[in-house]
Amino acid sequence: MSVAVNASRPQTWLESLGEWSWPGQGGTAAAEVLPPPWVPVLPRRERSTASTRGIASRARRGPSARVRRVITGTLLGMLAAVCLALVHSGQMTLGGLINTGDVVSVEAEAPVISSAPAIQSLPTLELVSQDATGSFIDRADYHSAALHGEGSFLVYLPTGYDSTTAHYPVLYMLTGQDQSDEAFLQVGLQRTLDRLIAEHTIPPLIAVMVQGGPGANLWRNHGELGYERYVLEVQELIDRMLPTVPTRAARGVVGDSMGGYGAMHLALANPYRFGLIESWIGFFDGLAPTLHADASIFARLGLYAYVYGGEQDHIANPAEDLPFAAALRAAGADAHGAVYAGEHNLQTVEAHLASMLTFAGHAFASARTPN
Repeated sequence: MSVAVNASRPQTWLESLGEWSWPGQGGTAAAEVLPPPWVPVLPRRERSTASTRGIASRARRGPSARVRRVITGTLLGMLAAVCLALVHSGQMTLGGLINTGDVVSVEAEAPVISSAPAIQSLPTLELVSQDATGSFIDRADYHSAALHGEGSFLVYLPTGYDSTTAHYPVLYMLTGQDQSDEAFLQVGLQRTLDRLIAEHTIPPLIAVMVQGGPGANLWRNHGELGYERYVLEVQELIDRMLPTVPTRAARGVVGDSMGGYGAMHLALANPYRFGLIESWIGFFDGLAPTLHADASIFARLGLYAYVYGGEQDHIANPAEDLPFAAALRAAGADAHGAVYAGEHNLQTVEAHLASMLTFAGHAFASARTPN
């Protein structure tokens, strides 16, 4: 349930935004180095229901599976024949088969482009709700290799999603400590995105609300529980499941409180993945060295950032926001910071949600592709 908020409360500090300057407007666009775009491999969306799940499953085991088995059998037969010929000719020995000499690993020589676990299978989106404007909220539950257990996320799909061939930028959203992924819906994410998109204030986009784990995990990797890898895992799933614009410039990560820290850490630790970062009533402990190391990347590729705190926040020190925004600018980012009236709660997040989504939407504008 949404909490009533007086959105007209005065702002305490706000750095001037100056003129809007978004990717691709003026100058030469920087080439993206890593990672290469993920290509969606599924139809636009597959919803699972009790009446269709069995049919879809049987269809996947239909004629295409039999064809694959025939082809596989043929290839294996050909391979066996070649091996026998080599053995008889003396060109293949047992030592050669098991490679008792130096082992050359192609995988080891390939560039490392992802710290996310390998994707084993793609989850199915389940419809949660559809509002009067036609936008959807879907949910996916799946076995997460990063967490060695259940992972889940909610997805906002904009009005018209099912009737166009458009590809969309994606905003990944990280919750605060012990918050549900529904927290962003409780502060009005769906209705705010509906309104901003309908008014053409921002382009249509997809928003992914990632369900975090219990406690103060900071969205970082801790031993076997890889919360950073988990977010990257979800990002790669989304790029394969949905019609995204799979580029850095069309991918952003935001969060509140602990999620604000997690979002900043994710963007700095993976500078080739995210072109937009926002931290809402978050904190920045220990991130300065990573930011310094990223300066040459941000100078070349750019980064759009917004950080803000609440003046009455006694958990995340608001005095850190403006200096960290300045440090981001010094590293080559187009960064803005503010301190607003408010405490460390979702009411402060709700009061400034529209502004933060507008900032993100403007940053995404140049990443849109024709329908």
